[in-house]
Amino acid sequence: MPNDLSHFDKDGRVKMVDVTAKDITHRIAIAQGCVRMHRDTLALVKSGAAKKGDVITVAEIAGIMATKRTADLIPLCHPLPITGAKLEISFDDKLPGLSVRAGVKTTGQTGIEMEALTAVSVACLTIYDMLKAVDRSMVIERIELLEKSGGKSGTYRKSSENKNG
Repeated sequence: MPNDLSHFDKDGRVKMVDVTAKDITHRIAIAQGCVRMHRDTLALVKSGAAKKGDVITVAEIAGIMATKRTADLIPLCHPLPITGAKLEISFDDKLPGLSVRAGVKTTGQTGIEMEALTAVSVACLTIYDMLKAVDRSMVIERIELLEKSGGKSGTYRKSSENKNG
């Protein structure tokens, strides 16, 4: 096991990273993803006539709720005090589908990337759940970290050179 993986000790045993000595800093992470669907399904969302209700609002709430539960879902994540979380879901006629973006903030000793990625993932899953009765062929894709700041490793911004497709 490589020693540069922080969740493993020198003997290759799993551990939760000790952040006791790390500085408390303001941290932000932004993630995105999307749900591709049939054009008729997207039109249904736009019309507000989905049987289960307001797809976008429910998915935004689900994403925010997931942000607060990330440490319960990802075994080695530290529970963090979330100081801000916002989800934005928008229509994307080119997909066709919905684009999901999450911004999450904290002041703490470790990063908040997993919370932003979890928010996007759960929002996308909620969209699928709310629309699966009319379109089971939806595809959740491109969940990725766009930006993170704060902490010892500094700022990361996804550039055109490190796009994965």
